[in-house]
Amino acid sequence: MKFKEETLFRKFLKTVELLRSEKGCPWDKEQTMESMRGNVIEEAYEVVEAIDEGNYEKLKEELGDLLLQVVFLSQIAKEEEKFTISDVIDSINKKLINRHPHVFGNLKIKDTEEVLRNWAEIKKREKGGKGILDGVPKALPQLYRAKRIQEKVSRVGFDWNRWEEVYDKILEELDELKTAIKSGNQEDIEDETGDILFAVVNLARFLKVNAEDALRKTNERFIKRWNEMEEMALREGKDITTMKIDELSEFWEATKKKEKNK
Repeated sequence: MKFKEETLFRKFLKTVELLRSEKGCPWDKEQTMESMRGNVIEEAYEVVEAIDEGNYEKLKEELGDLLLQVVFLSQIAKEEEKFTISDVIDSINKKLINRHPHVFGNLKIKDTEEVLRNWAEIKKREKGGKGILDGVPKALPQLYRAKRIQEKVSRVGFDWNRWEEVYDKILEELDELKTAIKSGNQEDIEDETGDILFAVVNLARFLKVNAEDALRKTNERFIKRWNEMEEMALREGKDITTMKIDELSEFWEATKKKEKNK
């Protein structure tokens, strides 16, 4: 099996290399690091979607698409004499070994919390003493980025003790938003709205809920209910775009009731 996997991977590398060659595809040859940025993000989200759906056939395909982005970008880097796919693999392999001294070394660790704290310390040493938050990508979806920021500072002890404290913080931020709204200062309103969102992500983290996933599911649930409302309106010969709010609310409650009865 190991030999087969290595052979398939080498064959895949050759395929990508050919696509980028003079005899390759015009579109593939035109791509750059910058033009591929959107593809990487899109493919990563499609992997997440397949996981959420529990669709392993789709997950297999989407993981292949994501792997293509890694190999394709590495091929561009090779052509520019920056690095190769071998360098990428060697780098991540060394990183994993270095950051798991409790597996590959003699360090004794008692639980996951200690693993994460030790990981943060090793990572800081690797990066030459840079700040704890330097490694949080700016391009992350902001709910997920907030969660990563909170997780990282938590590993060095900067955190709440109980979820109730975070809940109270949300109430405090809501009061501050209300004050900002009354003041009419748009910048303050924006700042306080951001503080509320950050606090909600923090509470979600304490409750073992991924805020990004929770919001995505809520969005999908809303879309499903809205589509059902449109179908309901069509069955009754009504145009949903001209309906009054009271009637829309009735339809909305009807779709929720129908959903609960399934």
